[in-house]
Amino acid sequence: MAEAVLEIFPEAKLAIGPPIDNGFYYDFDLPRPLKEEDLEQIMQRMKEIMRGAHEFKREVVDRKQAKELFKNQRYKLELIDDLPDGEEISTYTQDTFTDLCRGPHVGSTLELDPEAFKLLSIAGAYWRGKESNPMLQRIYGTAWQSKQELESYLYQLEQAKLRDHRKIGKDLKLFVIDDAVGQGLILWTPAGAAVRQELQNFISAELRKQGYSQVFTPHIGRLELYRTSGHFPYYRDSQYPPLIERETLDALATEGMSCAELANRVEIGNVDGYLLKPMNCPHHIKIYASQPRSYRDLPVRLAEFGTVYRWEQSGELNGLTRVRGFTQDDAHLFCTEEQVPKEILGCLALVKVILATLKMTDYRVRVGLRDPDSAKYIGDPANWDKAEAACREAAKTLGVPFSEEPGEASFYGPKIDFIIRDVIGREWQLGTVQVDYNLPQRFDLSYVGADNQEHRPVMIHRAPFGSMERFFGILIEHFAGAFPVWLAPVKAAVIPVAPAFADYAERVARYLEEQGIHATADLSDQRMNAKIRLAQSQKIPYMLVVGGKEQESESVSVRTRTGEQLQPMSLADCLQFIKGKIEAKELI
Repeated sequence: MAEAVLEIFPEAKLAIGPPIDNGFYYDFDLPRPLKEEDLEQIMQRMKEIMRGAHEFKREVVDRKQAKELFKNQRYKLELIDDLPDGEEISTYTQDTFTDLCRGPHVGSTLELDPEAFKLLSIAGAYWRGKESNPMLQRIYGTAWQSKQELESYLYQLEQAKLRDHRKIGKDLKLFVIDDAVGQGLILWTPAGAAVRQELQNFISAELRKQGYSQVFTPHIGRLELYRTSGHFPYYRDSQYPPLIERETLDALATEGMSCAELANRVEIGNVDGYLLKPMNCPHHIKIYASQPRSYRDLPVRLAEFGTVYRWEQSGELNGLTRVRGFTQDDAHLFCTEEQVPKEILGCLALVKVILATLKMTDYRVRVGLRDPDSAKYIGDPANWDKAEAACREAAKTLGVPFSEEPGEASFYGPKIDFIIRDVIGREWQLGTVQVDYNLPQRFDLSYVGADNQEHRPVMIHRAPFGSMERFFGILIEHFAGAFPVWLAPVKAAVIPVAPAFADYAERVARYLEEQGIHATADLSDQRMNAKIRLAQSQKIPYMLVVGGKEQESESVSVRTRTGEQLQPMSLADCLQFIKGKIEAKELI
């Protein structure tokens, strides 16, 4: 692709072009904005290059040679300058084009099917992801082994567009993102809030069965709390800036302190302040530590729908799935080391119940372990070994394939992730369970054992949904907005066949509402068929059509959102029918 673009735009500056999931992209600095029709021209030239039977030739060069090769390519020169001394520099050449690349590549262009790739879209991207750098133009593409695989993937993309939670969310009035409030901050509308409340009620009921206690914690905390936990300053780039008390700021300003010096003092701990909560665990730890604990008290299971905040660059925000403020269905368990296996299994069972209830049964499990070459992890290696072994053993009990993936652990402990596949084949990470020996040590947590001596508890973090916002976005796309009856914001729309039956329609809706079934009566001036189409477009599970016969017999004619016509029902039978669907957590 870079060769084709350079031929069409000889003055183009090339940045980077890595492979990504299901495809690739390349960033360019071009003399004019690209148009959709440019993609077709670029693709045609790419196909010609592929058919040319060009060999990919690798060559190792020194730094001086590399700079000479790319002397007119500023971004390549910057990449070369940033390479560590002694690191091998390699290039690949095919046809007349040479690029800076680590490789490896296939042997020649003959190994590529010209009909098995497609350029998909154009986007803006800051050089190296920094807003202070130039804005480049990114071309995304996808490539497969065969034309059939490409067509299958393009169908999946088309389905993804139809199911886009941002569009469906707007059409169904489920949530709002408003610039005046702030990008990445979600406003849950009444319809969206109804779905969220049902989800929270559902998981809260399951938590009560497992012996959890509900807690509430504030949205901010002192910096010292997060210094102890390790969240600050190690992850400050993904956090909102600290909040400094006004009196402290006034005093430091009087001293003539610069902003840079203030930031430095905050980082090293000479100035205290507050931080918007990046995680719930430090607050739950302080609840555990607020009173003496005996081994007889353990396990202590604390649960909260806790809102946390992360700073995401504006270009990375994406509807509900990448936000700046989100609510986790969070819980932290404090237990003895002997209780760890049983508590992990309880957490995993909870995730399985949730996924089974939502009919999301196609999933795999990932055990996230340390990356032995990374320094980001905290704690005693011996404790890490025990925690990783516990996760492995628990994963074996699930009866589904699982993989061990180094580098996927949290900084304080290994974890078990559930990766679900939605109805169009995309993978999403949902429930997670993490074993943590480190934070109890950092906060000096303890309990008195049967030997009357102090012991260190083990902590387990778990969040079956991950975050309510992201999970809701996934659910919208998985169900294409047609939620199961128990989650649907409105369960039934009552539709009179003529204005003369509006009073009866209103009475039916009120009857269902009084019995806990949210229903609406469409009393607009539209014709009956238009009202049915509107209710279907709103994904309302049931349309209850009423006319003279229904009014006389105190009944309703029931139609589903899929177009199925059911037998007429009395009001009492209709109520029990819908209640039965809700209690059984059925789709329709």
